[in-house]
Amino acid sequence: MRTLLITGPGGSGRTTTAAATALAAARSGARTLLLGTDRTDTLGPVLGDRDVPGLTVRRTDPDAGFRADLTALQDRAGGAMDLLGASRLVPEETSPPPGAEELAVLRALRDAARDEESYDLLVVDLPATPRAVSLLALPDELRRALRRLLPSERQAARALRPVLGRLAGVPMPAEWIYETAARLDLQLAAVEALLADHGTAVRLVAEPGPAGADALRTAALGVALRGLRLDAVIANRVLPENDAGSWLAGPVAQQRKALEEWREKYDVHPVAHLGRDPRGADDLAVLAVPAVPAAPTATGAPEWPVTDRLAEDGVLVWHLPLPGARRDALDLVRRGDELVVTAEPFRRVVPLPSALRRCTVDGAALREGELRVRFRPDPGLWPRTR
Repeated sequence: MRTLLITGPGGSGRTTTAAATALAAARSGARTLLLGTDRTDTLGPVLGDRDVPGLTVRRTDPDAGFRADLTALQDRAGGAMDLLGASRLVPEETSPPPGAEELAVLRALRDAARDEESYDLLVVDLPATPRAVSLLALPDELRRALRRLLPSERQAARALRPVLGRLAGVPMPAEWIYETAARLDLQLAAVEALLADHGTAVRLVAEPGPAGADALRTAALGVALRGLRLDAVIANRVLPENDAGSWLAGPVAQQRKALEEWREKYDVHPVAHLGRDPRGADDLAVLAVPAVPAAPTATGAPEWPVTDRLAEDGVLVWHLPLPGARRDALDLVRRGDELVVTAEPFRRVVPLPSALRRCTVDGAALREGELRVRFRPDPGLWPRTR
């Protein structure tokens, strides 16, 4: 199953593009699953009431997911709650907390990964960037938090827990906590695998113009920092060419200039402005967006390669592609065996390759949209050559 993640600035037409893409794919014969992540169901008005053969539409439901999780948690922790005299919450009377929508999206992506044999293409209508990039970072961040809270070495000592509890005189974590953590880790790993798959790509939607250009640059930077593949840029609501005397001449010239600049950096697909909000399958078919993401060009290639320059300069160079990054909004911090990279509103904690863990950071430079971090071998850790 191929996966296409669609995002872009707010109001750029992401949902319309996602619906048009899924519709075109289904009509071309691909078994297509369209996942909507907006709780207000903006997909419904866009798609209309007509059923399309080969197209399945799902929508996330954060309320139902939260209530199911709350019920399961209270059932598992019932004994401890009774011991403490705590009253149980009524799920139907409890509002989902902040973050419930993001967790509902991750749950939907996990379910889609389970059903990968049933579909040829998954199209996901993500929120606006940078929220979408933060959402895509959640599986990695939550798994890291789980490993810190419940390290594997603690889980390996399950048999000793009752003995340790009696000796230390303090209650040890219940078995179900570790089981729940292990189950959650597997679910998050499934989402991570879906995002890391070479068949997964991001499609950015933006209106050509000054504001859209800046938003597009920021969105492309966030996508690159997450190590995701950018499939294409949909230049949405492109105005028709008019003569110089038309009142549209100014906006058309701005769009033309933006498109020329975008084509130098991205694979751009212009989509005409219909003069109204698209509604229904007939309008979506007119948009003529590319249905299927382009095939990856470098399967198996390292995401962020390391260049060996030990013989010339005595360093190893780690290449991090960050197109559109600005020096004054870029920050690096070495933390143990990890590198914390901050680029404008985005942040990622990246494990160092094994060779670089035995080195010290010797400097960094941003050149041609690529961050190059130099590492010098630590004499105390690097094997000596004879």
